[in-house]
Amino acid sequence: MPSTFTYPGIYVEEIPSGVHPIVGASTSDTAFVDYFPRGPVGVATRVTSLEEVTATFGGLDATSEASYGIQAFFLNGGQVAWVVRVVPAANPPSATSTLTGGSPPQNTLAVSASSPGSWGKRVQVAATQTVPAVAGRFNLFVREVVVEEGGPRVVSSEVHRNLSMSTTSPFYAPSVVNSSSALISLDDLDLGQPPTAVAPGANGDPPDAAWSPLSTVSDTQVYDTAGAAVPAFAGALSAALPALERIEPFRASILCVPATPRLTLADAKTVIDAAAAFAGRRRAVLLVDPPRSTQVASAAAMQGWVGGSTGPAGTPNAAVYFPGIQVSDPLDGNRPREIGPSGAVAGIYARTDVSRGVWKAPAGIDAGLRGAVLARTVNESDSARLNPLGVNVLRTLPVIGNVVWGARTLFGADQRASEWKYVSVRRTAFHIESSLADGLGWVVFEPNDEPLWAQIRLNVGSFMQDLFRQGAFQGSTPREAYLVKCDRTTTTQSDIDRGVVNILVGFAPLKPAEFVVIRIQQLAGQAQA
Repeated sequence: MPSTFTYPGIYVEEIPSGVHPIVGASTSDTAFVDYFPRGPVGVATRVTSLEEVTATFGGLDATSEASYGIQAFFLNGGQVAWVVRVVPAANPPSATSTLTGGSPPQNTLAVSASSPGSWGKRVQVAATQTVPAVAGRFNLFVREVVVEEGGPRVVSSEVHRNLSMSTTSPFYAPSVVNSSSALISLDDLDLGQPPTAVAPGANGDPPDAAWSPLSTVSDTQVYDTAGAAVPAFAGALSAALPALERIEPFRASILCVPATPRLTLADAKTVIDAAAAFAGRRRAVLLVDPPRSTQVASAAAMQGWVGGSTGPAGTPNAAVYFPGIQVSDPLDGNRPREIGPSGAVAGIYARTDVSRGVWKAPAGIDAGLRGAVLARTVNESDSARLNPLGVNVLRTLPVIGNVVWGARTLFGADQRASEWKYVSVRRTAFHIESSLADGLGWVVFEPNDEPLWAQIRLNVGSFMQDLFRQGAFQGSTPREAYLVKCDRTTTTQSDIDRGVVNILVGFAPLKPAEFVVIRIQQLAGQAQA
């Protein structure tokens, strides 16, 4: 209110409403943790298209299951992915070279590929004089060249102009290049001289003889000659998971580790269990790929794997899908290649979230697979064998095609009778938890008394009411669908003294109509009088 009243009249003031809108958290950002042929190692990078994946992490690669999985993700409706590149080696090598300068010539700049891997041998650099020529200044050209049947082809290029080797210059070469280049990084070798630069050609580009390739390095070995993963790979996959903790304020709600089918069953279990535990802590769901057909060749074998010592632990934070899928592999003459279904299913999750909401089970005739076929046929008897164990099957239905035909978590076995039986229920709970955790940050350090509790009830109630209007809960009225409590019954004087405010939020989840029963009765004709 005004601090003083200086004249007779009407004073108008604006009073804060106390409304802090809670925005629903993203539900379909998907993380892929696996080997990729290029890109930053151990860092979660956001990508929103296949073009971004190719530019940053390379295209399809025979040794990268995730390169095929993330393609299936975007083809099936995925929109945002977080990629964590994993390599077994502690310090993987990068392709390097040096540029010389001064008289006599000495090394002045070390040039390295922007990320480890043999892809760096395709990178070439050239230094040219500026136009007009300026003492101490040079232009640096960079290109990536691939050799195809028709000859060499430049797939990407960069030009960094008017560079200097003076550390006080705003055009200091390492600073300019390292902050902008997607292909290389520079290291000043303290000669203090610019690299020897040649005169540019008529079109301003370097002459052919000026280009210098980076050294050839070998890729880190991921799989042996028999196709089995090297022992260090499983440990590297588990160790890479914490990279996803460093993407805040973003959050990956779905986690895929597509390489697990290529691990031994024992190593796969270790990675799956670690990933499921990590996913639960991050309010995410892990999509588990089944073992390859050479390890689990039938529904009966899958039943044994899920219930056996090498199968994944029962958890509400993961879901497994069977069988694997086949995609056309352009690296192998478009022959079929079997991959895990996690990437495609994650795309279906994202597609369903957009069209129907996270509370809709990502299964049924609308959950069709795009760009893939099933690696083997699964029939009703197979489904009857696996569904009670919490295994979601992929089916081929007449006319409709290939669809996801299951919606249970790995805690969804009938014998468990768990409240987290269904994927949609678990993901709805995670959505509410994440949204409230993000949207109630303003509460911290506020006076812990009834005015604060009333604002909490208003804001949380508005968020839950919005979900109710969208059809997220059971019940025909808000009282039947959800509850929000924050008062003296939830927060005692002892809690207040300890700086604690307790908020109770409950909801009546929608559960999928998993079993549709149709009763048919024949009506006898009326007897004539």
